[in-house]
Amino acid sequence: MRADVLTIGEAMVTVRCAGPLRLGGDSRMSTAGAEANVAIALSRLGHTARWAGALGDDEPGELVLRTLRAEGVLTDHVVRRTDAPTGLLLRDVAAGGRARVHYYRRDSAASTLSWDEVRPAVEAGQTGLHLTGITPALGPAPLEAVAAAAGHARAAGAWVSLDVNHRSLLWSREAAARALRPLLPYVTVLIASDDELGLVADGDGERERVTALLDAGVEEVVVKRGAAGASYHDVRTSFDVPARRVPVVDVVGAGDAFTAGYLSGRLDGLDAYGRLERATLLGAASVACAGDWEGLPTRAELPALALPDGETLR
Repeated sequence: MRADVLTIGEAMVTVRCAGPLRLGGDSRMSTAGAEANVAIALSRLGHTARWAGALGDDEPGELVLRTLRAEGVLTDHVVRRTDAPTGLLLRDVAAGGRARVHYYRRDSAASTLSWDEVRPAVEAGQTGLHLTGITPALGPAPLEAVAAAAGHARAAGAWVSLDVNHRSLLWSREAAARALRPLLPYVTVLIASDDELGLVADGDGERERVTALLDAGVEEVVVKRGAAGASYHDVRTSFDVPARRVPVVDVVGAGDAFTAGYLSGRLDGLDAYGRLERATLLGAASVACAGDWEGLPTRAELPALALPDGETLR
């Protein structure tokens, strides 16, 4: 079955603790993973999304699969391993109220994901392929798989989006730059926060870095600015869109929601402003609810998100 969007990456079980981990207490279990979050968001908006990755042949892997399938995501090319576990993410609250994460992904099933394993999913066909800078950081095999998938997808006529999504606990900025810059010839849409642009492009300041990306063949550069909104750049135009003002409950997963909103707008044929506006709407919906993906809207709920503050959908 052909997908609107294929995502390739890592999915983990996540345990959210109400306080410091060392004190025990109440916790809640769910799933996490940037590419899986994007796939869920797109599926809720009515698009056909496929997630390809590797999971352990274990109960955490069953939880991840059950969650994705319940959300309508295609999982027909997921690899299960008997010799490696599904990754684990523990999220707790440190003194002072700051959230922190603890990863247990070394030697996980996803850390050896190969091109041979993801190739069937890519060859099944897709309008777009979405990648992040997280999966290449897991090891040489995932990096090779991502690069090969990008080249194959572009050669087959699909667009490719890359969310830089730098994770300093996984690799340094220098290592990320060395791995991600060779992907640029295949990238149609590049999404990054303003401090991540320097990983994928040289230049003094944002303007020069955006110009370098466009000169490298990237067609659309989208800069995430959190509460300050977002910016769009292509060879013809640049503009900003403000963020939606909502009560902030949990910022984890907001970037993935933003990305999914942008890609959804692209699939729907919206113009650049409309794509960026939908991206900010989904980002706002995400931060207003606890969880990486639980607060993501369905297509039927989109009109309510766009209402001015205080108005009721009737």
